[in-house]
Amino acid sequence: MTEESRLPLPPFSFETAVEKVRMAEDGWNSRNPEKVSLAYSIDSRWRNRTEFVNGREEIVEFLKRKWAKELEYRLIKEVWAFHENRIAVRFAYEWHDDAGNWFRSYGNENWEFDQTGRMSVRHASINDLPITEGERKFHWPLGRRPDDYPGLSSFGL
Repeated sequence: MTEESRLPLPPFSFETAVEKVRMAEDGWNSRNPEKVSLAYSIDSRWRNRTEFVNGREEIVEFLKRKWAKELEYRLIKEVWAFHENRIAVRFAYEWHDDAGNWFRSYGNENWEFDQTGRMSVRHASINDLPITEGERKFHWPLGRRPDDYPGLSSFGL
């Protein structure tokens, strides 16, 4: 059984790269590990910080752990560069731990897609900055960032 394609497909134009990045942002802001995992190939390989993740089952388990720790998670992604079947992304997300300590996590990701439009490789480098609740910038209701909410560059991040 072959899986249906996930549009847009590579090779990417600027417009389709922006669309793919927004789709990824929306998925991650859903905080639904099973749904998010479907954007990745069955054998997708990740490097996320110092952790190596292989395949959808490990992706689901990774995301469950992540969102159990990173509460009130809100993410903004932005295209940095693209070429053929690859997209480079920069991002920031805000979250707090179970003790109420807030963080803004900054990072870069390099993505490679297969012919079905699923991500087959993801390399993420991420740094966490402790912030106060008053320093937060991402205040939309949990879930998808509204279309009229500013993007990453608007915040000077």
